[in-house]
Amino acid sequence: MTHVLFVVSAADHWTLNDGSLHPTGYWAEELAEPHRLFTAAGWQISIATPGGVAPTIDAGSLRADAAGGEDRAGQIIDYIRTISGQLDEPLSLDDITVTDYDVVFYPGGHGPMEDLAVDAVSGRVLTEALDSGRIVGVLCHAPAALLAATRADGSWPFVGYRMTGFTDAEEVLVGLAPKAPWLVQSRLVDLGADFIAGESFASHVEIDRTLYTGQNPASSAAVAEAIISAVTDAQ
Repeated sequence: MTHVLFVVSAADHWTLNDGSLHPTGYWAEELAEPHRLFTAAGWQISIATPGGVAPTIDAGSLRADAAGGEDRAGQIIDYIRTISGQLDEPLSLDDITVTDYDVVFYPGGHGPMEDLAVDAVSGRVLTEALDSGRIVGVLCHAPAALLAATRADGSWPFVGYRMTGFTDAEEVLVGLAPKAPWLVQSRLVDLGADFIAGESFASHVEIDRTLYTGQNPASSAAVAEAIISAVTDAQ
C-alpha cells in the first residue's frame, strides 16, 4: 500500500514586515482535497507537523468566496471533520523516517512561510525524499518549505528544478505583497529554481523528475491526481 506523509505547518500566524501577526495556518482545500483523493486511491496517510503540534486551519480558507462557494466550503469543512483525529494528534517531524513513506506532500497556506521555510528538520525530510527518488508534492505557499532544504555541502537540492507555487502576482492581488517580508516566487528564483508562473488563481501544475508542484488552491486536485497517476503507472 502506498503510504503518504503530509507535512503540515504548525504556525497559526505569519509575521509581516511591520512586526504584526497575520492569522493563518494551513489552507483547508489544499489539505482536504489531496487527502480525499489519496484516500480514495486506497493509500495510507500520516500527518506530521513541527513538534507534533496540532495544525491551525486558516479561517480565511473557509470563506465561501475563497473556497468556491458556500456548498464547496461546506464540503471542505465536512471532510476536515472526518480526519480531525489525525489533525488533532499529528506525528512530530522529529520522529519521521523518510524511508517509511512513498510520497511526501506539503499543503500550503501562509503558515509554511512562518515555520517550514526555516525548519531544518523539514528541510532534511525534503532533501532525503528527493535524493531517494520519492515523489515530493508541494502546493501553493508550501514551496516556501523548499528554502530550508540543503545538502551536506551547503548546496540547495532544488537548483534547476522546474516548479511553480503561489506567484508574486497572486500575492499582490490578495493584498499581502506590500506587507510580506519576502515572496515565495522571488525567493525560489533567487536560489536557482526554474519557476513557471501560470494564470493567476487558475489550476497550474509543474512536474520535474519526482517534484510535483501546484500553484494555488485551484491546483489542489490536479497535483494530487498527477501524483496518483505517476504512482499507478509505476506499479
